[in-house]
Amino acid sequence: MADTAPAGLVPPGFGTLRQDEIAILLQPPGLVVRAIPLDESLIRLLTPDSYRNLHDLRMSTAGRLAGVAQRLGGRSVEPWLVSFFGVEPDVRFSPMDLIVTSAGRDFRPLEVVPLSAGFGEQRLRQRETQTAVFVFEADIDVDQPLSLTFMNERSDVWEHVLPRIERERALVRARASRTTP
Repeated sequence: MADTAPAGLVPPGFGTLRQDEIAILLQPPGLVVRAIPLDESLIRLLTPDSYRNLHDLRMSTAGRLAGVAQRLGGRSVEPWLVSFFGVEPDVRFSPMDLIVTSAGRDFRPLEVVPLSAGFGEQRLRQRETQTAVFVFEADIDVDQPLSLTFMNERSDVWEHVLPRIERERALVRARASRTTP
């Protein structure tokens, strides 16, 4: 599965991280929010199946991402996979209230691309999951500490995830170098 990686990116297919290891969780009242940046440099560190699934998801929304970028005058955008899980019955949520803070700047979604039927209702039944791709400005630096805020709940776990990501990048480079002539 070795393929040549663009400059700065590790090749896909050599990662061992699971999605849960790079997911950011928040638990506001009545629900659980799970967010994963779909940045190519991150998802290449995931197990081959997870990489393929998230890469395919990213590619399937490429047209929508390009449309948002065009509306922004050609500025780059980055997708995040975000799911909302209902812990209590009949929980309302407002997806546009999700905030990513990076380098002292707050980022709100520019657009939300629903992946599950009923996402637009912004309501969850108990044990129901609604999922969407959130489109943010590409100025969010996933290689630096960042935080996620939703309904007054904040997670700064990313600073603890970063060392795991850097370690996995080094391991992926080592694995790939052993299989590349």
